[in-house]
Amino acid sequence: MRLHDSAIHFIGAALLVGLSALGSTAALAQATDPGVRHVAADNGPPPLAGLTADEKAFFQDGLTRFNNVKVVVSPTGDNSGLGPRYNSNSCVSCHSQPFAGGSSPAVNPLLAVAKSDGATNSIPWFVTPNGPIREVRFVTSNGVPDGGVHDLFVVTGRSDVGTSCTITQPDFGPAGNGLTGQGGSRNIVFRIPTPVLGAGLIEAIPDSAILANARAETATKHRAGVWGHPNAHLAGTTNRSGNDGTITRFGWKAQNKSLLLFSGEAYNVEMGISNLLFPQERDETAACQGGNLTPNDTATFASTVPTGVLSDMEAFADFMRMLGPPRPAPPTASSTHGSALFTSVGCALCHTPVLMTGAAIADGDESAPSAALSNQPARLFSDLLVHHMGAGLADGITQGAAGPDEFRTAPLWGVGQRVFFLHDGRTSNLIQAIRFHASEGSEANRVVQNFLELGAQDQQDLINFLRSL
Repeated sequence: MRLHDSAIHFIGAALLVGLSALGSTAALAQATDPGVRHVAADNGPPPLAGLTADEKAFFQDGLTRFNNVKVVVSPTGDNSGLGPRYNSNSCVSCHSQPFAGGSSPAVNPLLAVAKSDGATNSIPWFVTPNGPIREVRFVTSNGVPDGGVHDLFVVTGRSDVGTSCTITQPDFGPAGNGLTGQGGSRNIVFRIPTPVLGAGLIEAIPDSAILANARAETATKHRAGVWGHPNAHLAGTTNRSGNDGTITRFGWKAQNKSLLLFSGEAYNVEMGISNLLFPQERDETAACQGGNLTPNDTATFASTVPTGVLSDMEAFADFMRMLGPPRPAPPTASSTHGSALFTSVGCALCHTPVLMTGAAIADGDESAPSAALSNQPARLFSDLLVHHMGAGLADGITQGAAGPDEFRTAPLWGVGQRVFFLHDGRTSNLIQAIRFHASEGSEANRVVQNFLELGAQDQQDLINFLRSL
């Protein structure tokens, strides 16, 4: 165990006594979460400002494919068929709050997806009408560590699959609280969809900017118990790709390097569609393939339309890359004061308000940096590092060297319009989400205590600030 790990655990043990006492009195205060911020002007996913005509065309093509609903056998001859195992049948079903590219919606679409086209799937206990979309990972399988995704549904029984397809769903029991996802099987853990709004700006942040921010205010961070533990132990400062040593930044544990990798993995894991990055089927049961060739999703060389040459995987990545960031609400006296409190209590030590992008191109045909992506402020409220979040949030899963209680600092832009919070969607209340940051071993313990010691109005102003993002 490293010295600062010992310090974190010592701080956590001392502070949790105080947090417990505060929790029964002034810490609960009268502050309330006003709930999801609804904006009448939000009428669809915004492209980045300043896109060229070509960039807009690729953005629109990617958006169209992002919205497509997949079936096992397409009547148009599309080879990118659903299944055999899947979590949903389109990108937008999981990323639709407040619009395409966002996060898990208030009304769960998976109940309809489970039964689409005659499928005989049972509804897992943690899929509820008003609960979040959840991806399931098994902590162990057959007595050995697992950590992988086990898809919710199978194509068995669908009208576009032959009757000889008889694969079955995994066993997700015993059941717990379907809305919070707590209290059920100890062997399953959940992840909810991460929003991809502004993802191209995150991709365009140079490693040097992330490293410089990690080294800033080091003494202040360490006094607060904040360290930013690496995903991979290569430099001791941040999460590194095992392939090329550069900084990874996408996913709940910062496990993915790029939007292309993020896109290809999701297509294969969430919809069962193999592609050029992940060419093998996750389930190779021949009777459940619908006659589709492998890999399902490839480039279409015969196309006369430039955007049509791209595989779906590449088109999804282009859509995310050129998707605009969330729009914050106009500041008020309360949210302005809350912004100052956000910094003073220590939230900004991990949730860095702004990182600058470098020179970046939008696609491989560009001969000059994209004006829309290059040298832009990414107001993401994240350091893109992974941190110990303590026993209370630990999911028991290791990805790379991000261990069982380590998670990427979740970007907070757009948090005002999100319905569900934390990696497993256990709460829809921002105040509860803050409190869940405190448990033994969490780097956020002292910061949470600072928040709980605020007066009721100050707490409210900070929450109002968060809901303005």
